[in-house]
Amino acid sequence: MTIQISTPFIKLDSLLKFSNEAESGGDAKVMVQSGLVTVNGEVCTQRGRKIYPGDVVSVNNTEIKVEAE
Repeated sequence: MTIQISTPFIKLDSLLKFSNEAESGGDAKVMVQSGLVTVNGEVCTQRGRKIYPGDVVSVNNTEIKVEAE
């Protein structure tokens, strides 16, 4: 899946909600803090991490590629 953003970055929890991988901010927080999310192949437990175009986020066997608009 590819997500296009019009801002310089998007926070990880917002990306999970925007891509419909998380139903709410609370769900996103639990997913990230439980170690279920990887950013560029590394487990990330910071839900506020800035995700930039070119980054790849993986969760629930779904790869989310972030691109600039």
